[in-house]
Amino acid sequence: MNIPARHYSLVFASILSLMMSFLMSGVITFINLGWVSDFFVRWLLQAFPSAWVVAFPVSLFVVPVVRRLVAGMVADELPGRVR
Repeated sequence: MNIPARHYSLVFASILSLMMSFLMSGVITFINLGWVSDFFVRWLLQAFPSAWVVAFPVSLFVVPVVRRLVAGMVADELPGRVR
């Protein structure tokens, strides 16, 4: 699948938010409820969609800011690397 480069930020934010909200909603659901009989229903049908609805738009704004911050903090060249 080849997605045009102009959609990079949208695709990156989508994948990042899906993965992070999936993992974090599972962890937080487990911390709050423990291993209950309907754990997967509560996680995958309640917590995860709610988390992703928030995570996706937030990541659209946060990812570019983080990239700029990291670019300002990281040196242009890696030590010991010859160009």
